[in-house]
Amino acid sequence: MTAPNLFKLPDVGEGLLEAEIVSWKVKEGDTVAVNDVIVEIETAKSLVELPSPYAGVVAALMVAEGETVDVGTPIIAIGSGSVQGSAAEPAAPATAAPQAPAPEEAEVLKPLVGSGPKADAVKRRPRLAAASAVPAQAAAPAAAPAPAAAKAPGQDPASGIIGKAAATANRMVARANRVLAKPPVRKAAKDLGINLSEVLATGLRGEVTKKDLLSYHDQRAAEQAAAGSFWAPAAAQGSAEDPRIERIKVKGVRKATAKAMVDSAFTAPHVSIFVDVDASRTMEFVKRLKVSRDFEGIKVSPLLILAKAVIWAAARNPSVNATWTGDEILIKHFMNLGIAAATPRGLMVPNIKDAQDLSLKELAVALNELATTARAGKTAPAAMQGGTLTVTNIGALGIDTGTPIINPGEVAIVAFGTIKQKPWVVDGEVVPRWVTTLGGSFDHRVVDGDLSARFMADVAAIMEEPALLLD
Repeated sequence: MTAPNLFKLPDVGEGLLEAEIVSWKVKEGDTVAVNDVIVEIETAKSLVELPSPYAGVVAALMVAEGETVDVGTPIIAIGSGSVQGSAAEPAAPATAAPQAPAPEEAEVLKPLVGSGPKADAVKRRPRLAAASAVPAQAAAPAAAPAPAAAKAPGQDPASGIIGKAAATANRMVARANRVLAKPPVRKAAKDLGINLSEVLATGLRGEVTKKDLLSYHDQRAAEQAAAGSFWAPAAAQGSAEDPRIERIKVKGVRKATAKAMVDSAFTAPHVSIFVDVDASRTMEFVKRLKVSRDFEGIKVSPLLILAKAVIWAAARNPSVNATWTGDEILIKHFMNLGIAAATPRGLMVPNIKDAQDLSLKELAVALNELATTARAGKTAPAAMQGGTLTVTNIGALGIDTGTPIINPGEVAIVAFGTIKQKPWVVDGEVVPRWVTTLGGSFDHRVVDGDLSARFMADVAAIMEEPALLLD
């Protein structure tokens, strides 16, 4: 039998070092074709589905769901035969471990580029009810002893690094997949910290449904509330660890965000300035856009006007749209506008490429698509690379203003506070107006006080009078 092909975790982004195996889309024994989706991984930036570079039978899942592994680590072994083998080459016993590959077959897989999966290519796990329907000829090799020629003298099928890794991974995956549940239910259970084996399944085929999961979650929450709500009971005398302390492993987006913010805060000398803005005309403009036929079906908010204002102001003050390299200042004559987005996986900053070329309507569509994709956790790594200036909408959370940290590789960021009615002096009279506070942080190595003030004043001018965009 030919040795199986080892699929090694590729670098799906620029400089990716590791990724977490979120969920397997196949199991041992499944047949896969080239470009079939076989696994979903979580990088430091996004969730990514990986297609198979090989066709054949899944020989072993070598990494369990929930584990984080380095790029280049073998994660799955795919044989070249069919599920039931052929007349010339019978299927290997179920207990046999995959043989070690030849050196040329163990070459590190290059990053997958441009090989999108087919829409219907995902292989689903067989249902429990179908277990008894496995053809006898497929099960026979597992029951029969292996021929003497199939085993090298003195070689234990479970011996060798690959065999041991596969056996360990198989045991872990078997435990994880013992409970039937659809992928969305499994993901919800993972997010809620619930072990599916503890949930009573009421599905027609014995699967855990979303209703089962939510019912269990509500019951557990009620029990915790009765025992003292969020606050756990005090640790028992002499216990090794306090049960009131929850431990959350730092990984994925949170780990990448922490490193980036520390690097930025302690590398770039930040200077921040703030300006109060009468945004009443922006609110009127947004109201008109919402009822406009041209914007029918498109979500419009004041963030759209701010984004356009930042693009306009950066064109008048190009040095805020730049990068400091140490020896040079790289001024970008294009705008990849980053929008900080709070997602279930943490803070992400995808950017709108060449935003300076978009009309107001096109920019609105791009903002909607960016927000929808980010909330679904499907933002591609490429969408978070190459940003030139960032906007963070803290006003969506009811916050007036703040001191944002510059996104690494950029020299400016604008924080957009909430818009609320406040007393405002107009022509000597105090009247209620829609007021917001803008906060800007700048890398003082590139942006001096005068430049930062002029840039923020230009942004404020558009918020006060959107008609200036027509000039």
